[in-house]
Amino acid sequence: MPPVQSPEPSPEQSPEKSPAQGPFDLAEGDPFGPHTLPYGVFSTPDAPTRRRIGVRYGDHVLDLSDLPAAIRPPHADLLAAPTLNPLLAAGRTVWREVRAAVRAAVTEPAHRAALTPLCHPLADVTLHLPFEVADYVDFYASEHHATNVGRIFRPNGSALPANWKHLPIGYHGRAGTIVVTGTPVVRPNGQRKGGDDTAPLFGPSTRLDIEAEVGFVVGAPSNHHEPVALDAFRDHVFGVCLLNDWSARDIQAWEYVPLGPFLGKSFATSVSAWITPLDAFDEARTQPPARDFPLLPYLDDAAAEPGGIDLRIEVTVNGETVSRPPFASMYWTAAQQLAHMTVNGASLRTGDLFASGTVSGPEPDQLGCLLELTKGQGPFLQDGDEVTLTAWAPGPDGARIGLGEVTGRVLPAPALGGDQA
Repeated sequence: MPPVQSPEPSPEQSPEKSPAQGPFDLAEGDPFGPHTLPYGVFSTPDAPTRRRIGVRYGDHVLDLSDLPAAIRPPHADLLAAPTLNPLLAAGRTVWREVRAAVRAAVTEPAHRAALTPLCHPLADVTLHLPFEVADYVDFYASEHHATNVGRIFRPNGSALPANWKHLPIGYHGRAGTIVVTGTPVVRPNGQRKGGDDTAPLFGPSTRLDIEAEVGFVVGAPSNHHEPVALDAFRDHVFGVCLLNDWSARDIQAWEYVPLGPFLGKSFATSVSAWITPLDAFDEARTQPPARDFPLLPYLDDAAAEPGGIDLRIEVTVNGETVSRPPFASMYWTAAQQLAHMTVNGASLRTGDLFASGTVSGPEPDQLGCLLELTKGQGPFLQDGDEVTLTAWAPGPDGARIGLGEVTGRVLPAPALGGDQA
């Protein structure tokens, strides 16, 4: 797994500021400028139990919970909550009004004196899971990833299942083990069975992996038995985040037939502390790859707005770049995933999270998991390894739209008691 050469700094690493500059004096190219404004939840050392909503601006957090009356945005009561869920539930009209007011506040020089005391350096705050997760669904939307994994798991069969190009394949995950970036990931114990084993063994996973993914956060709910059409995607999806769906490949390989992933993935899913509003990616919209089969009407997006997003992801392990997966190559779009997820009448709830599945491109340095990068042979993650995902997308007038990083360090599995074999 040779490192990929990195010709430019990660978008998370803002250029250096001089001591004379304030929180609103951004360096050129900072991906967290006025076109991004991601929302998060933070606390400060002087009030560690008080969680507040803020937006990231450069390398600071602007506290939105108690803005001065003269520049307080509409619906300010929603921003006084300790979680994003009330804002998520308010719907698209409110999202746009609040975002416009916040952008006006941070870009108007006359407001800087009032806002500067509300700006906290990122290094001085604690970031929390920004919303209460309702349900979690993970998809399998990259043709390159699905083909590569199919060849590894089913060397004597078809790489892609017969249904793969007719519907977005997905499964329900575990919402209760979604954790915010920086949370350590404990190596899971579970059953595994190698080809030469006569019976399954129990113990720590020896093939711990990552999955570089993009998550979509649902705001406005839907009614039971009312499918969400493609053109209603923006009415329900509030924003976008990076996501690492940690995977124990040996546990997964033994358990996944016939019902799919379970314990091999439910032990931890890491998400960013920042949710970037969906509207921030308007300039990055792109057409998905050409489809090989006609799609059923509820998935047919030929006449819809471009459903792909030109996100450029970077994966590092212990500080070395190992891959740069391109999200624009995903076969199924988030709008199609949402339409399929609800076509049977399943309802959406505020705080639902659905993920793209592993993002992989066609090139060897564009693969989104170690299983693909090593062709199933390893090495996989060792105790102490730290994995970080970063990403950005093109914005208006040459700006970059940043996504908050996702980092996790692997800790050893808990000790086993008794004979577990």
